[in-house]
Amino acid sequence: MTTTSPTAPKTGVGARVHVQRFGTFLSGMVMPNIPAFIAWGIITAFFIQTGWTPNGLLGGFGTTNGVANPGLVGPIITWLIPLLIAAQGGRMVYGIRGAVVGTVMTMGVIVGSLGTTMILGAMICGPLGGYLIKQIDRIWEGKIKAGFEMLVNNFSAGILGFVLALVGFFWLSPFFDWIAKILGNGVEFLVNAHLLPLASIFIEPAKVVFLNNAINHGVLDQLGAQQVQQSGKSILFLLEANPGPGVGLLIAFMFFGVGVARATAPGAIIIQFFGGIHEIYFPYVLSKPMLLLAVIAGGATGVATNVAFQSGLVAPASPGSIFAVIFETAKDSYVGVILSVILSAAVSFLITAVILRASRKRDLAAEAAGENALATAVAQNAANKGRESRVGDLLGTGTGTGTATASKIESIVFACDAGMGSSAMGATVLRNKIKQAGLEGVTVVNKAIANLTDDVDIVITQEQLTERAKQKTPSAQHYSVDNFMSSTKYDEVVAEVAARNS
Repeated sequence: MTTTSPTAPKTGVGARVHVQRFGTFLSGMVMPNIPAFIAWGIITAFFIQTGWTPNGLLGGFGTTNGVANPGLVGPIITWLIPLLIAAQGGRMVYGIRGAVVGTVMTMGVIVGSLGTTMILGAMICGPLGGYLIKQIDRIWEGKIKAGFEMLVNNFSAGILGFVLALVGFFWLSPFFDWIAKILGNGVEFLVNAHLLPLASIFIEPAKVVFLNNAINHGVLDQLGAQQVQQSGKSILFLLEANPGPGVGLLIAFMFFGVGVARATAPGAIIIQFFGGIHEIYFPYVLSKPMLLLAVIAGGATGVATNVAFQSGLVAPASPGSIFAVIFETAKDSYVGVILSVILSAAVSFLITAVILRASRKRDLAAEAAGENALATAVAQNAANKGRESRVGDLLGTGTGTGTATASKIESIVFACDAGMGSSAMGATVLRNKIKQAGLEGVTVVNKAIANLTDDVDIVITQEQLTERAKQKTPSAQHYSVDNFMSSTKYDEVVAEVAARNS
């Protein structure tokens, strides 16, 4: 069955769309650098004073020959990770020149911040530096005499970087320090007042409509990193990543759902709970908005459990797989973290089961009449996101666009905003299909749209991203899909590769 994403209205959703785009941009900066967070989390878990194998030289405590040990924990989160994020943000705006200038600006902010973790500052200064050098280059674009391009380009970026580093050091770093203190005090108030579970009232609905990235990566990661430096763990990393509420809802659909929703629930459970792709359960919630009560109650239960046990993670769990959550759990937090997942899943399951049982007759009648609430919800899910939809083995097919050329196909790229997650899933599916077809000499990779270059043969994107991809790769053949797990469209791509490469 083919589903068509509804056209979003032009009024009433402008603010939401802008926040979604902002969240997407933040994800694009942070997600490629999650391995650095994981590496830092492992170092922290092992070598700090409360870790598995305390080591002053690596953990940053004690002295060596009378000199305080800097360790790895502090410098990585204070210097390396913010600079990596800034470089990625500047690169997304204006390539390598944007990355360099944005990183220099961020260095000024870090040095002037007196030790405060500047992840938020990096997310702002990296793209801002890239944007400013882009505007500077436009001033004399096409006006530089031949032979002076390198001189002008290097000195313009260097001088701008010098100015921005001073701006960051003297003016922006106090501002970001102030913001960090306000946010930290807010979280401390919620914890002390035992109100932190109420955060689920905002976070769980925000996840379903894709407004969570700005909160998660823009705020919680920075505050969580600061808490890890102070106490070796943070509950904030679990506010959004806990897979319990989603898997509880899906289990309820497996037993009490009807039609397509019940049939697809078992596969969705595997993708959500073990793969960490929480987006897989969003259409189920959208098909019955009352189910927001289930995931909110489940999320709040998980947070309350972690508060009660004072448990937390040592680094962000991304993606939100149970494996990632357990791997990043602090040494003294396994009981609390595991219970938070189990109890949040149980609460979500019970509430979802009650709602599904109460509406079962109506759902069966709608199913008999040919209605498919889940298919509609899948389309709404894509419309909410405003880009590719990671709904795994749910409904949806796509239509290819572009004109085939007679050249041999050697490179295929799956492109999305962040270049990870859904596009990686699609690349894996197609790569396996090409291998099964016995086709050789074809590379299949996933990239962010911002990193596309016009030297590839086929580009596959979600429908709403195709025009942007065409601007980056006008020479390529473009295919549009409703979701990156659409096997029908991939069969067409495999057939196209076989025909042209023979």
